[in-house]
Amino acid sequence: MLIRHDRRGTRRSREEAGVRHRSVAGNDHDLEALAAFVRRHPRLAVLTGAGISTASGIPDYRDDQGDWKRPPPMQHQAFMGSHAARQRYWARALIGFRTLQEATPNVAHAALARLEALGHVNGVITQNVDGLHQRAGSRRVIDLHGRADRVRCMGCGARRMRHDLHAELTERNPHWREVGARAGPDGDADLEADFADFRVPGCTRCGDGIYKPDVVFFGDSVPRATVEAAFDLLGESDALLVVGSSLMVFSGFRFARAAAKAGRPIACLNLGRTRADDLYALKVQASADALVRLCEALDADPRSSLTRRPA
Repeated sequence: MLIRHDRRGTRRSREEAGVRHRSVAGNDHDLEALAAFVRRHPRLAVLTGAGISTASGIPDYRDDQGDWKRPPPMQHQAFMGSHAARQRYWARALIGFRTLQEATPNVAHAALARLEALGHVNGVITQNVDGLHQRAGSRRVIDLHGRADRVRCMGCGARRMRHDLHAELTERNPHWREVGARAGPDGDADLEADFADFRVPGCTRCGDGIYKPDVVFFGDSVPRATVEAAFDLLGESDALLVVGSSLMVFSGFRFARAAAKAGRPIACLNLGRTRADDLYALKVQASADALVRLCEALDADPRSSLTRRPA
């Protein structure tokens, strides 16, 4: 069923009016409508969220109404201001990060990489911190919220790979190695315990600096250079495709808002409500793996990118 929205004041060409503000289910006819959207806009910017990585075994934060599935994640101010908060974070991460570390790209990641290789996709702005777009073969990826596989000293700025820090955490806290808990989003774990004896090392370079994952926590700001790079990509593109995101966080929503303000049409492939539902030219209610069918509609075999890995 098509659901049309009346958005007064939005400027679109007559060509775009044919697909404007349609919310449709993900059947073959609807994927063909999305394929037609892609054909009309050969320089496509793609904005992805947690929904593209759930098929890789990484849990997401929100349900199909955009509401929290679990308690809100760690806040930047709490992490920086409380040693107890850092103990809790790193103890849970020692368990939960295994899921993120062992995750592999799924067919949706591969499909986007294939579409980029064929020139349909100009680049990817991702709100995810898992690095799976790069591992699937995507070349131009802007990690809006950073990368979870790295850590940074908040004192001196030194960086190290997260698996090295986790090896040190395991050495300092050997009894935590056998603790089991359900994985949460972004390397967290659903675990409540007494974390008071968990030992968190300081920076190996400056001695006492606080190690933090090289990601943007809730309550923190995306680095200006990253935001500018994302806006540059959007400015070089003639349309935006949102995949697997509710856009409830402003850091991602701003790009949909900017695209709409600039008169660039927006399509969305997502299950459930999003913050930008009134901005879309076309919305397909389907999971991210429908990108495989989009590739097929565009005569692009997404499986070919599964064997490609960036050097």
